[in-house]
Amino acid sequence: MSKIRLWILGFLLILYLAGVLLLSAVTLHEPKEGGKVFKSTSDHRQVSKSKNYEYGVSSYRSSKRFKIDWCASLQFREPPKPPIALASFPGSGNTWLRYLLQQATGVYTGSVYKDYGLLKSGFPAESISNGSVLVVKTHEWGANARKQFSKAVLLVRAPANAIQAEFNRQSGGHIGFASPDRYKKTRGKYWQQFVTDKLKMWKEMNLDWLYNFTGPTHIIFYEQLVDNVQHTLTVLLNFLEVPISDQLLACALERQEGIYRRKRRYMNFDPYTRKMKKLLQMEQKKVYEAIYNIASPARR
Repeated sequence: MSKIRLWILGFLLILYLAGVLLLSAVTLHEPKEGGKVFKSTSDHRQVSKSKNYEYGVSSYRSSKRFKIDWCASLQFREPPKPPIALASFPGSGNTWLRYLLQQATGVYTGSVYKDYGLLKSGFPAESISNGSVLVVKTHEWGANARKQFSKAVLLVRAPANAIQAEFNRQSGGHIGFASPDRYKKTRGKYWQQFVTDKLKMWKEMNLDWLYNFTGPTHIIFYEQLVDNVQHTLTVLLNFLEVPISDQLLACALERQEGIYRRKRRYMNFDPYTRKMKKLLQMEQKKVYEAIYNIASPARR
């Protein structure tokens, strides 16, 4: 009798374990994001292998909460013109400037990347890099990155702020922030190495476009854009050969903050050491002197 009970208990246990495994399999094959079920995992494999995919899932999650009220219905540029680069180091305000341009012109801006967060919340021409869009976002440099463009807008931001903005983006998406613990990871070595690597990239990227791009180049300092949006935007539109609509420009200025300009957050500690600041100032001076010696950036 006891053997029969043991057999029954064993059989029930096997059924229970089989049910658990079945439920686990169903859950694993139906990953959910934002309350919706993805119909296929092939998109995930494609994204993870794509060299052009710049932003992670965090920005996609945050972007789903926002809707942009555009000054005019967005459309492609007619007639198309040779593509124009909007080149910048990450964290320099590229997305915000694209937002301002789309508000002031009603024309799509494109990108050499495919950011799914931006694609679904205001930038439907992501991954389009031809002359049908007003400008094409790129953080790349080198001969291959430059060769497709006839003109270039080089957006430059002070390296300390740009690097910290990029650190925030990698941790919290387009408008989020890195937690204080992120700066202290591995006793601060992670942040220190991040600053060292990104500062080198900041210098190389800006000097490459400045020295080696042979087409007409218009340089904008991010700080200049913040101080005087109207003047900076008007001069840029003239460079892009876009007719200026007073109505659209006024609307763009009224809505200039948008959702893609990260709000300032005050921290109770300075992430940059004295040694870091000295190196940042030295490299910034080299790049800015090169800009003032070679180019003619728009004045206030």
